[in-house]
Amino acid sequence: MTKYSLPITAVLAAVAVVWPQLTSAQTFKVERYSIGGEGGTDYLTAEAGTGRVFVSRGTHVMVIDGRTGKVIGDIPDTPRTHGIALASKSNHGFITNGATAIDPGSGEILGVAELEDNAPEGAASDGKGKLFVNNESKNTMQVLDARTMKVLSSWPLTPCDGPTGIAFDRSSNRIFSGCGKTSVVIDPTSGRVVSTIANGDGVDALGWDASEKLIYIPAGRSGNVTVVRQDSPDKYTVVATVPTMPGAKTIAVDPVRHVAYLFQPEYGPAPAPAPGAPPPAPGSRPPRGPVIGAWFFAISH
Repeated sequence: MTKYSLPITAVLAAVAVVWPQLTSAQTFKVERYSIGGEGGTDYLTAEAGTGRVFVSRGTHVMVIDGRTGKVIGDIPDTPRTHGIALASKSNHGFITNGATAIDPGSGEILGVAELEDNAPEGAASDGKGKLFVNNESKNTMQVLDARTMKVLSSWPLTPCDGPTGIAFDRSSNRIFSGCGKTSVVIDPTSGRVVSTIANGDGVDALGWDASEKLIYIPAGRSGNVTVVRQDSPDKYTVVATVPTMPGAKTIAVDPVRHVAYLFQPEYGPAPAPAPGAPPPAPGSRPPRGPVIGAWFFAISH
């Protein structure tokens, strides 16, 4: 993706905080930028090595220079954006909100997966013909044939609750699944959970830096990111808990520059309910107020 509109706003603020790692002299630095713009958010995507970060805002996608926090572009007319996928070889980008296989060169739909859950979340590939999909409300992971999109297996992820973010580490042949409070590591040859990781609550993504052997687990309810080091395929150590802000629950990692990025809008007070309006349905999301801030975070070390 090389064409962007002109920047829509300037950086309003930047704050840097240094957070010490728990087990060595290494430190994690958090930079916080106000980037403006309208709309909520879901996933964001870092373009490896360029410093560009694509941030979903519901009806448009903002492009941020991760090194400075400046807005360098805005892609309009992207309704109901949940995430962004980049295909650098074909110079294409995609927005997504379903489990669909697409040819990155032509845009042709190659297949649609029939999953056991109506709330699928992250997916990862082993590079050998299999896809692994987290099912958030079923607490399972399904294995798909990447060519036919047929389901091969379904694995329970106990003790994981609400699996969302996912990453596949080919060097150790392990899958990382981000979950609320307790994330899990899976052996893809058997579907067995081989290790668990304690992290914050309100997880909606997971970042993996393969060369640094670091997992980043963002927790929106806890307002922090748990940083985990892979010591061996079945051993993992929490090395830092980095504060961000409440609500910041998705993350993207640039595996070349070794920087993790988050974004979260800040909302004002919700409007008062109209006279005589029925109470909200049980389990429904409470109404939000207007967006009064838009915060972009960069975590480096």
